[in-house]
Amino acid sequence: MADLEKKIIELEKKVAFQDHAISELNATVTDQYKRLEALERELKLVKDKHNSGDLVRQQEDEEKPPHY
Repeated sequence: MADLEKKIIELEKKVAFQDHAISELNATVTDQYKRLEALERELKLVKDKHNSGDLVRQQEDEEKPPHY
C-alpha cells in the first residue's frame, strides 16, 4: 500500500504543478490579449487619421524655414 500511496502523492504533486502552470499561462495570455486589443485600437486611430488626412500636412500649410 505504501507504493500506491507514493504514486498517488506524486500524481497529486504533478497535478498541482500543472494547475499552477496553467494559471500562470492563462494570466499571461489574458495580459497579451489586452495589450493586443489596445494596440489594435491605437492602430485604428492612426489609420483613421491617415485616411482623413490629419497626419499629412498640406504644402500650403507648411511655413518656409527662416533661411529662405
